[in-house]
Amino acid sequence: MSERKIRVLVAKPGLDGHDRGAKVIARALRDAGMEVIYTGLRQTPEMIAAAALQEDVDAVGISILSGAHKTLCPRIVNLLRESGMDDTLVLVGGIVPTEDIPDLKAKGVAEVFLPGTSTEDIVTFIRQHVRADG
Repeated sequence: MSERKIRVLVAKPGLDGHDRGAKVIARALRDAGMEVIYTGLRQTPEMIAAAALQEDVDAVGISILSGAHKTLCPRIVNLLRESGMDDTLVLVGGIVPTEDIPDLKAKGVAEVFLPGTSTEDIVTFIRQHVRADG
């Protein structure tokens, strides 16, 4: 019996209208054999957490460029944890000042990927931190 695919939700919270990076990541994860659910633009933290729960994902990738990462990302983490998704990996990609990264990690974000990070590095991180056996 083959291993099940890692399931990743890629989400764009807030008012940010640019999703090219999110689509590039979604394609790279699919090409790496993962199942990807892309929620589209302008999602609320509640919508993202509900979709993650409904889709039973292993990881949530949050793409953010708006500067609202200090508010939106911890809210998403909290909603996931309140829903019992304690093992769900939460990743952030986009424009995040390096001085904000330690605080995001302290609030439950597993990793922050800044512009220029290779998609191979992101795939490797997810594979190393998500149990693909269920």
